[in-house]
Amino acid sequence: MEQPDVDEPVFLISAAAELAGMHAQTLRQYDRLGLVVPRRRAGGGRRYSLRDLATLREIQRMSQDEGINLAGIARILTLQKQVDRLQAEVAKLRPRADVGSRVFTTGPSGSVVIVERGRRVSRDEGRSLVVWRGNTVS
Repeated sequence: MEQPDVDEPVFLISAAAELAGMHAQTLRQYDRLGLVVPRRRAGGGRRYSLRDLATLREIQRMSQDEGINLAGIARILTLQKQVDRLQAEVAKLRPRADVGSRVFTTGPSGSVVIVERGRRVSRDEGRSLVVWRGNTVS
């Protein structure tokens, strides 16, 4: 069975408000504040996704259970988006940080550069060669 797309905007404001346990005016206010910005259809109607509903519930939890004001919630949501973006970037870069041995040398300017596996280093690329294996240098 195929999983639903959590970012697909399918819920009208009335349905989203009911599913989130809020009033439609609250959703409009959150939209104006930029807390949850639903997609708009051609006629201008708001459409909320499953991810939007989860965010609305989280806003409600932080506000009611934690006593955080809307400005604080906005900051938390911004920081969470930044963390998510950085985690995705780390996941993308992780394969390049192979745990096996890596070879480093100094470049012409003196900066440390990575030498690709199987590539020989010419004299003009660097003066020293170090094989790195985790925490030990040989």
